[in-house]
Amino acid sequence: MEGILNTILNFVKSMGFNYIFGEQSYVDGVWMGWQYLVMYLIAGVLIYLAIGRKFEPLLLLPIAIGMLLTNLPGANLFHLEMWIDHDVAPTVLDSIMLAINKGGFLDLLYMGVKLGIYPCIIFIGIGAMTDFTPLIANPKYFLIGAGAQTGVFVAFSAAFLTGLYTIGEAASIGIIGGADGPTAILVTKTLGPALLGAIAIAAYSYMALIPMIQPPFMKMLTTKKERLIKMPKLRPVSKIEKLVFPVLVTFVVGLLVPDALALIGCLMFGNILNVCGVAERLSKTVQNELMNIVTIMLGISVGATASAQNFLSLQTVIIIFCGLAAFCVSTMGGLITAKIMNWLSGGKINPLIGSAGVSAVPMAARVSQVVGQKEDPSNFLLMHAMGPNVAGVIGSAVAAGVFLSWIG
Repeated sequence: MEGILNTILNFVKSMGFNYIFGEQSYVDGVWMGWQYLVMYLIAGVLIYLAIGRKFEPLLLLPIAIGMLLTNLPGANLFHLEMWIDHDVAPTVLDSIMLAINKGGFLDLLYMGVKLGIYPCIIFIGIGAMTDFTPLIANPKYFLIGAGAQTGVFVAFSAAFLTGLYTIGEAASIGIIGGADGPTAILVTKTLGPALLGAIAIAAYSYMALIPMIQPPFMKMLTTKKERLIKMPKLRPVSKIEKLVFPVLVTFVVGLLVPDALALIGCLMFGNILNVCGVAERLSKTVQNELMNIVTIMLGISVGATASAQNFLSLQTVIIIFCGLAAFCVSTMGGLITAKIMNWLSGGKINPLIGSAGVSAVPMAARVSQVVGQKEDPSNFLLMHAMGPNVAGVIGSAVAAGVFLSWIG
């Protein structure tokens, strides 16, 4: 009888409720179970935004589920200390071996993040789904893509000057301004792994809110006359140009910024699959099945890093504000660059396409189209806006490579 009672008692003590409401929820006499309740609330909000408001559902939903799983105590699905504490695991190889031998389900999924596999595969899919023709037709759009990276370096400087972050963590925060989730994840897993959950959630949340964040800045920094500018039709682009461009970009970026080659090389490979005309099956696979599978694993494993003890801090609050500032400054940087180009061209470039210089493909380009058509329903800016949009993807990857080579 006593054995049965002990078994029941041990079972009750092993329940997750004890970490939230029981004796194990107290640290030095202070109830810490509230942290789990707050994380459940945050996960619930993300699920609502993903399903109810359809804000980046393909990523916010897996992230929210990963956050929920990692904050259900007692299951031990994820051990962040394996990946960030050098006393526990001095090297990446040690972390991987520890995860294989003693880790939980989410530790195994997280290997793809730590090794940089998931972001690169997603870039193959992005390359296959994106039309590079507008950028090839007008390479001057590279300037807008570069101008839209201003927020990256502004947020990096601001975060570092707070004194709360290492230079690597500040660089990870700055990359939010590039509006590119996979790039932010790739940089953060190397330079600031403890902040991965907060940075990924901030990056994807602001990407989802582009239709709300960008239009006020677009109207503030452009005149009605500028918003009414109708741009001429883009010149035709030959198949040879479509094939040469990704190879040329890979060579140039690989030689100038080798640390950006993983992302750029995968992006350009995906595009070649799409335009070559002889690999349709591979192109469809990376656009659909492979992209969907990796997105699920990336979202869940990134969400797993947002544990209550790690996520609920002043650092997370500052990341949210720095990320928003980075996004806004990047939008303004692209708009101002487009305004200057419009002035130099004698009024031939609609500055609204400058906001598409951030890396969120193709959402930012669609926002340029929507805002332009509100001024003139007969004005079609989408294809022109895709030029800066693609340039922004390349620009954010190059900025990430600069940080990785400088700090990493």
